Amino acid sequence: MDKLTKIVEVAVTSDGDPIPVGLMSAEQALELPEDIEILVSHPDHEAGATDIFISKDELAGHVTSAES
Repeated sequence: MDKLTKIVEVAVTSDGDPIPVGLMSAEQALELPEDIEILVSHPDHEAGATDIFISKDELAGHVTSAES
């Protein structure tokens, strides 16, 4: 069975506000280099349309639990 690929919005912060960088799969976001501090939109909400952002570590937990 194919798993549903979650699309997230990736953002960096400027003056405490998320600045959108682009849309990508959750797996691609997790593969970004560790030296880039990012926020990602919550995978349970529509990418690009939500104000709910989580850390890369939190995203990893969501992707891992979705694969189980």
